[in-house]
Amino acid sequence: MIRLATVQFTPVHGDRHANIEAIGRILEPVSADLIILPELCTSGYFFLTKEELAPLAEEAGSLACCFFSHLASAKQAIIVAGMPEASGGRFFNSVFVFLPDGTVPVIYRKSHLFYKEGMVFDKGDSGFPVIRDERLDLSIGIMLCYDWRFPEVSRVLALEGADLIACPSNLVTDAWRKVMPARAIENKVFVAVANRAGSETKEGERLDFKGCSALYDPFGEPVAEAGPSEDGVLLAVIDPRICRDKRFNAVNDILTDRRPELYGAICQPR
Repeated sequence: MIRLATVQFTPVHGDRHANIEAIGRILEPVSADLIILPELCTSGYFFLTKEELAPLAEEAGSLACCFFSHLASAKQAIIVAGMPEASGGRFFNSVFVFLPDGTVPVIYRKSHLFYKEGMVFDKGDSGFPVIRDERLDLSIGIMLCYDWRFPEVSRVLALEGADLIACPSNLVTDAWRKVMPARAIENKVFVAVANRAGSETKEGERLDFKGCSALYDPFGEPVAEAGPSEDGVLLAVIDPRICRDKRFNAVNDILTDRRPELYGAICQPR
């Protein structure tokens, strides 16, 4: 059984130090095997220039990476956190995964950029990773916010063996609340959506973030849900083993019944 913490957090735009301190306070009493934080949780979301973003972008040894590495070690937890990444003069909207030994085995770079993100971020080039943790007997797939619109993403993660899909998010629409349960059902996996709340305004344009973070079980039912505006932690205990039998009756199996020769290469596992 896995103790899962899905965090809803409202960052202060452009204030890394304040956000790290707030995350530390929120997580101080939390005991979990896996902690999932929202997209861009250390920086805020609404950037229109790379010059504005650059001082907040993370890389190995940066303040936020050191903070999360230490926290993962102290809590003996896997931490999944969305942050802006700097690499080779480029910027990515990324998810960093920190293991209990403090290492970062995976950085996922957002594949599908939403709205004005393309003004500051480069398109991700990492593919869709699944992290296997033998200690927990758990396989974690990573996608990021707008990736939910593309069923190929969750299907590839399921084909690669994910029991749980972690989806750090900064969602500004409501359609995802209909579709995320479908992503869980169609792949028979848990789906954890760590969304943010609050709003940000830039050059007279306001974005309102929807909150309502949630964990859905492999049958599309909500295990835990947050409200639209408050910060907090959804705690749940899950059994990933129920995701591994993909049958739904005595005859049919959602993966072995596939006809990939009819679909093309897009849905083939890596």
